[in-house]
Amino acid sequence: MTNPPNILLIYTGGTIGMVKDYKTNALKAFDFSQIVDNIPELQQLNCHIKSISFKEPIDSSNMNIKYYVDIVELIEKNYTKFDGFVILTGSDTMSYVSSAVSFMLKNLKKPIIFTGSQLPIGDLRTDAKENLITSIQIAASQEDGKPVLAEVCLYFEYKLYRANRTTKISAEQFEAFTSMNYPPLAESGVHLNFNKHLIHQPKNKHDELIVRKQLANDIVILKLFPGIRKEVVQSILEIPNLKGVVLETYGSGNAPTSKSFIKLLEDAIDKGIKIVNVTQCAGGSVIQGHYETSVALNKIGVINGKDITTEAAIAKLMHLLNKNLTVLDFKFLFEKSMRGEITEVE
Repeated sequence: MTNPPNILLIYTGGTIGMVKDYKTNALKAFDFSQIVDNIPELQQLNCHIKSISFKEPIDSSNMNIKYYVDIVELIEKNYTKFDGFVILTGSDTMSYVSSAVSFMLKNLKKPIIFTGSQLPIGDLRTDAKENLITSIQIAASQEDGKPVLAEVCLYFEYKLYRANRTTKISAEQFEAFTSMNYPPLAESGVHLNFNKHLIHQPKNKHDELIVRKQLANDIVILKLFPGIRKEVVQSILEIPNLKGVVLETYGSGNAPTSKSFIKLLEDAIDKGIKIVNVTQCAGGSVIQGHYETSVALNKIGVINGKDITTEAAIAKLMHLLNKNLTVLDFKFLFEKSMRGEITEVE
């Protein structure tokens, strides 16, 4: 008989960690060290749970790469002691944070599940308990003594997604996230059902975890809209020390064909700035060169983001820009799947 899995719960901040003081009606921080006492249902799970909380909880709006590194260092420090990790963060930036963490960890062989809630854990109608309980259950799920999952995921409202495929789509609905270009890895109903054919399987089972903590944030998102002025585009592309641009284009990667616009992009690329073409659409893929309106982008060296999300594109740029790669190697690595963030057509 195998020992029950050990799960580490890491609370960084966010709505999920708030409870109401009914005397004052004010929200205060939930004590996750007493989680089993406060949520007795967790005793029904066949696992041991320990928790660590940031000294000062971080609102999701204040998330930055320093906290990404803090999260990853907690995982690194405790990686051999625990069989799975559940990370609680604010939902507003959860797709950005979890996407970044997926690139910061190579050769991952244990589940890392991000979750949170739309209502505080102490609220009468909260979604926090279900999200938390099921995330822990997923992190503890094993077959033949090995974790069912070995990737960074995001669980919310009965669905488990690959984290770097997600986008937050609602500020009010409990079903706050979606993954338009990749199906759920698991769905929770009467039973917890894993879609095993969609789950990443580690290729080299003996490779040790590699942690990448160097991230570049000299990056900008440039979202196109009809009538955007040349001066606006120029001012963005001339930001001092700019290294990368996520260019949010129309449809399947289309952009204005005016010579002045293309020249601005070309000049930026010539200066070494990496420009990635990502669609503004919620779902679907960039097919660069498919229409005349994206042929010029191909010619000047714009990188094809394919069906990557904006959140994952930012994370991937942060990861790759510090690697001192040649132009060709950078383009090759960005356009291929590194952590399951892009659909590769066989």
